[in-house]
Amino acid sequence: MTFAACDALSDRQVALLDTWLPDADVVRDHGWGLVATTVLEVVHGGDHLIVKAGGERDGHIARELDAHRKWLAPWTARGRAPVLVHGDVGAKLVVTRYLPGRLVLGDVSADDPGTYRQAGELLAAFHGQESHVAPDHERTENAKALAWLDEPHRIDARSEERLREQIASWPAPAATVVPTHGDWQPRNWLVDDGVISVIDFGRAALRPALTDFARLAAQDFRRDPALEQAFLEGYGSDPREPEAWLRQRVREAIGTAAWAHAVGDEQFEAQGLRMVAEGARRGALRGSRRGLTD
Repeated sequence: MTFAACDALSDRQVALLDTWLPDADVVRDHGWGLVATTVLEVVHGGDHLIVKAGGERDGHIARELDAHRKWLAPWTARGRAPVLVHGDVGAKLVVTRYLPGRLVLGDVSADDPGTYRQAGELLAAFHGQESHVAPDHERTENAKALAWLDEPHRIDARSEERLREQIASWPAPAATVVPTHGDWQPRNWLVDDGVISVIDFGRAALRPALTDFARLAAQDFRRDPALEQAFLEGYGSDPREPEAWLRQRVREAIGTAAWAHAVGDEQFEAQGLRMVAEGARRGALRGSRRGLTD
């Protein structure tokens, strides 16, 4: 299969890929269908590569390239993340070395505390590269959460009212931000002979370290506390200051429910709605110091 035969690629993307990787053979499409990102496994001149191409409205490829160029060295130096080969922000195109392994999500390794201990170690190295004070981070994130509530969603009216009241009552202190992955969970980890590696950097950005704990807390830590314990052992500390963690979990609940509704991911939407409902039942939306899924 050639690049020209991939309907999802733009003419500009096809032209660039034919220049970078002439006569490459597309061997597999790894796209997951909910967002306009094409992910192709290709072979070119004996090299095994991954091509990621964003759609017209894509905002992730720029962040992916930014992460490759600024922050991935602690992982790539150890063979724990793919190495950048080509990239073009304007064309929304990234080419990396293929990283062997299978997704942890759905694999037996997803229930192995050793997986999470490694993931914690990897994340600590990533977070530890730099830090900055961001005076407006909390204010900006609160505004984003309210903007999600302005979009179509299936959060019930009473919960939405409480969410808006809660967010309006919050302080907006300065936050310390570090390089974060933005979607730190088993669907973005690979396992190969027991070794965990990392993929997908389209949400990478400077944020508080605790934000990379949120999706694990809503899913894996919830079903098995031993996984959380192992993760914290690997990470070396717990950055989840209670008040900041509460605010993050409320925002995470809103974003999960509204984004998943927008893209038609009913399973992920159900998770977001459950996060909101559990928070309401436990008083988290009224200022409890506990996280939504503690």
